[in-house]
Amino acid sequence: MVKFRRYDHARDQAAVHRIWQEVGWIEDDEKQKAAMDDFVGCARALVAEVRGEAECLALMTSGAMQYLDEELPFAGVTGVTTSRVARKQNLAGRLTAQLLAEEAAAGTLVAGLGMFEQGFYDKLGFGCGPYEHWISFDPAQLRIKQRPRVPQRITQEDWQIVHASRLARWRGHAAVNLTPPELTRGEMAAGKGVFGLGYFDGPDGALTHHLWMSGSDKEHGPYSVWWMSYQTGAHLLELLALLRSFGDQVRQVSLREPPGVQVQDLLQQPFRFRQLTRKSEFENRNQATAYWQARILDLPGCLARTRLPGPSSLRFNLRLSDPIAAYLPDGASWRGVGGEYVVTLGPESSAAPGSEVALPTLEASVNAFTRLWLGACPARGLAITSALAGPATLLEALEARLACLPRPAFDWDF
Repeated sequence: MVKFRRYDHARDQAAVHRIWQEVGWIEDDEKQKAAMDDFVGCARALVAEVRGEAECLALMTSGAMQYLDEELPFAGVTGVTTSRVARKQNLAGRLTAQLLAEEAAAGTLVAGLGMFEQGFYDKLGFGCGPYEHWISFDPAQLRIKQRPRVPQRITQEDWQIVHASRLARWRGHAAVNLTPPELTRGEMAAGKGVFGLGYFDGPDGALTHHLWMSGSDKEHGPYSVWWMSYQTGAHLLELLALLRSFGDQVRQVSLREPPGVQVQDLLQQPFRFRQLTRKSEFENRNQATAYWQARILDLPGCLARTRLPGPSSLRFNLRLSDPIAAYLPDGASWRGVGGEYVVTLGPESSAAPGSEVALPTLEASVNAFTRLWLGACPARGLAITSALAGPATLLEALEARLACLPRPAFDWDF
């Protein structure tokens, strides 16, 4: 018999450690187990109990998402794992759906996650963000003339300072903040060979910009930048100049391209170095991967906070489907956001239940409509690859009205 219940630390700690070891997320290592305890302890955690043992764990962590100039209540699915003995029982999907229903009832507007493979979370209404670029290069290639100031070392003991710096960083469209500082402590403790460098230029010596990274070979690299946190363009350039200072010795650095910036603009002869390093240990490359997903939990709530620049508004009927209903128990008060709405997109946006005969109709899954609303993919592209359909004139009008949206990016991996 399977029982869904809240995580109980005293009762379930050993069992959930075993789950993460079985899926390869941690080893039988006390430091990694302590980091996992941070992830679990700062989240809302549910377990599926089988024969008296926790065999599936789902975690949800509170945060906020930037939507243009608005900040929306957000929840991040920070972990969903199933043990070897409980696979293919729909436990992960049902646990996650229950957490999402609880978030919706609490007023959370959007949820997001980092996926292990495309397809699994689609059945819970999640749609993919755009491609993120992971770029690897020789730091000596950086065409930055400025000399960085001498930074200060950052250690794992500085986790509260680092978390505050991450929350205060510059954030673009769809950027996410996850609120609990213990999450950053767990992230900082999770890796091997990790270190940080930064600058304390804020009021009262606050940390304004920093790097957190790891190096598999401390002498020559490759080094991997886990995150870069900065408040201004000048801060970003100083961090990149700091990376360039490693170039006398380190042969490769990898990082997720900062939102709104093309790192290739700052590299000397990027195509030449890509060819010269092909198939080498220090290969220069630019890898594009769409690995995060999001879904709307409250359509009227999201659109009430959607204020698109420009004088005009677009109105249409929306017939929205939501696959999550199949994973919720009978009698659940929240069954997703499926239904019929009259939608207005403009300086003042809205979604009201019902339909109007005179308006064109868009049919979409919540997966596809979330991607459209975020600006992850244009309407005509979604009509080809996803569950979205409508008159050609409506698709064109949607693209024109949403063209003001920058490319969305979480800018926080989880």
